[in-house]
Amino acid sequence: MTELSFKGKEFVYNHHLSVPFHPLVPHPEKGIGDVAFDGNLIIQGDNLKALKALMPMYAGKVDCIFIDPPYNTGNEGWAYNDNVNAPMIKEWLDSNPIGIDDGLRHDKWCAMMWPRLKLLFDLLADDGVMLVCIDDNELYRLRMMLDEISGNTDNWIGTIVWKNVTDNNPTRIAIEHEYIVCFAKQKENVEKVWKSRLSDVKDILIEVGDDLSEKFKDNDELQAAYTSWFREHKKELWPLDRYKYIDHGGVYTGSQSVHNPGKEGYRYDVIHPNSGQPCKEPLMGYRFPEETMKDLLKAEKILFGEDHTKIIELKVYAKDYLSKLPSVIELDGRVAAYELREIFPDQKKAFDHPKPTQLVDQLLSFVATPNAIVLDSFAGSGTTAHSVLKLNQADEGNRRFVLVEMEEYAEDLTSERVRRVINGVKSAQSDELKNGYDAKFTYCTLGDAIEMDTILTGQNLPAYDQLGALLFHMATNHPLDPSGVDQEARYLGESEDLHVWLIYQDDLDWLKSQEAALTLSFAREIAGAKPDKPHLVFAPARFVSQKLLNDERLQVEFAPLPFALYRVERD
Repeated sequence: MTELSFKGKEFVYNHHLSVPFHPLVPHPEKGIGDVAFDGNLIIQGDNLKALKALMPMYAGKVDCIFIDPPYNTGNEGWAYNDNVNAPMIKEWLDSNPIGIDDGLRHDKWCAMMWPRLKLLFDLLADDGVMLVCIDDNELYRLRMMLDEISGNTDNWIGTIVWKNVTDNNPTRIAIEHEYIVCFAKQKENVEKVWKSRLSDVKDILIEVGDDLSEKFKDNDELQAAYTSWFREHKKELWPLDRYKYIDHGGVYTGSQSVHNPGKEGYRYDVIHPNSGQPCKEPLMGYRFPEETMKDLLKAEKILFGEDHTKIIELKVYAKDYLSKLPSVIELDGRVAAYELREIFPDQKKAFDHPKPTQLVDQLLSFVATPNAIVLDSFAGSGTTAHSVLKLNQADEGNRRFVLVEMEEYAEDLTSERVRRVINGVKSAQSDELKNGYDAKFTYCTLGDAIEMDTILTGQNLPAYDQLGALLFHMATNHPLDPSGVDQEARYLGESEDLHVWLIYQDDLDWLKSQEAALTLSFAREIAGAKPDKPHLVFAPARFVSQKLLNDERLQVEFAPLPFALYRVERD
């Protein structure tokens, strides 16, 4: 397999392993609802540290990762700020921020992305999917990094071209697209979760349409019968619940694809069949010539409103729906700015280059099942969370989002957007935004790094659940399930072959006391209560030797907490 080479790769190749663990510090007043680390999360802090902080609870559990990292255009001003302690690399890392004239900007971008992608793949479930937005500046380097990190080029699912109608290139070639690179953790597992729901719903709509068309020859009776059926089954039809019309050609929806996005289109009149007056013309004109429109009218593929004041729509039949993600998505990127303006009417421009929720909706509708965990570590304006909330409401799902944003606007924009769309934006035009969503989220920052060698100096005592999550992950290489923790019993949980215990309180005096030690009576108690597998007990000290434990045939092993004040060997 071809490998990507870039300056500094040898220093960042395993840098993700040396990133210290920072506990999540909740701020209840900035979220909605009770604090829940296993619910919706928004984390403000460096995303490399935040990804490491998520590892104890989320390693191998994230179903979908959607990220929109810096495109490295040279005009973004992003800074490489990871603490890579290698003298040979420090000098060129100090030349931040990245600029268009920086000859090493591509190397720095790779050095920034490499450890983050490593941690993201560790967080991704075996049947999980990663979607990465990018443009031509780093597309090929990104592909090679993902190939190498995933360990197999066969884990590439495909690359989607997003035609966003944005000419951001001053050369003679108008750049009107970006990319979304799609990778799997293990491609052979993706078929198990990749949404077959679309195919299933499509088949249902076609079958119902054909059946009703046979029974009702009159168009009005046909539509009435289908409308009645549609209302009864609407919740079961997501995400194809927009197919609410029928004729003898089948079930169909209206699409605003008659307009011409991004540039001036064709100008002519389309006469409304009832009023005899010209229908309202799209702002940029029609996307196809008049002769094509005449053919569509003749084939009865145009959907008219009640009168001429509504723009006509093109009928799109369920039988023609592509029940796979298309390789080209055409969506005007400017709708994202309009969407933010509706959420933040008090701000003229809330965010540069946001992603439209419609784009993320379409992607997640294929790859994020109703109970999926969706992670976005370059959260920006919070589009991913907004999309997750929309999809949950559409199909009564229970998807959870985890957002990470390092910039100051994490509170004023990212989480504020989520707060507003949950509570409802009363000034919004759409009922969806007005009514809000039934959801909660926890807002966190990153606490001081847990330095294991100095944990018991008393200056840095993490909470029981935070330290427990870290130790459990270190011992088992699995994330901790918070629902299985029993702090009173000192029990963290179990893996396939091990029970894990933690004797600890975030109180220095208690940690110096005899209560903070593993004893023979405790070992007998836990071995008797859970005899099915061995036990690992983390504690500051022990009052029983491993030899005595072995002599009594107790499958209990002591793991000393690193500390500076209380180290006693009692063998």
